Amino acid sequence: MASIPCTTHLPFTFKPSTSPSSLSKTNLKFLGVQNRLGWVRPSKLGPSNGSRAKCWFKFGKNGVDAEGAGIYGSQSRDDFDRDDVEQYFNYMGMLAVEGSYDKMDALLNQNIHPVDILLLMAASEGDKPKIEELLRAGASYTVKDADGRTALDRAANDEIKDFILSFSVQKA
Repeated sequence: MASIPCTTHLPFTFKPSTSPSSLSKTNLKFLGVQNRLGWVRPSKLGPSNGSRAKCWFKFGKNGVDAEGAGIYGSQSRDDFDRDDVEQYFNYMGMLAVEGSYDKMDALLNQNIHPVDILLLMAASEGDKPKIEELLRAGASYTVKDADGRTALDRAANDEIKDFILSFSVQKA
C-alpha cells in the first residue's frame, strides 16, 4: 500500500452578517458555514506547515484497479458518444496531424456508432488498451469507414490486427 503525505492548512476569515433573520439560521455552504454571527469561510486552501494527514491508496492486484473501480472495462456500447470521439481525437494528437476535424466529422456524419469510430481510430493509432476497452464495450471491428476500411484494415501493424482478432475470439 502506498502512502502520500498530505498537508492542509485552512485559515478562516470572518464576515459579520448584517441581516437580523440570519442570526438564528445555520446553513452549510461550500467551504463555509453561516452561524448566528455571520459567515465563516476559508480564505485560502493549500499546503503549509499546518496539520498533516496521510492519504492511503491501494494499487495493483490486492488493491483497487481501474476495472474494479468501474472506470475501465465496465462501459457498455451506449456509454460512448460524440464527445468521446472528439476527446480521443484531441488526446491522441490527431487534430495536430490532420489540421482539422474533417476526418472525424466525416466519420460522425456516416451514422457510425461512436464506439465503432473510436475503435477505427484506436486501431489506426495502435492503442491496445483503448482497443481492448472498446471491444469489451461491444465495438464491432467489421464496421467500415467512408473509404470502406474496417478497424483491421486501418490497424497500425500486424500485431494490432492479431490483437483485435484474438481478443474477439476470446470474447466469443
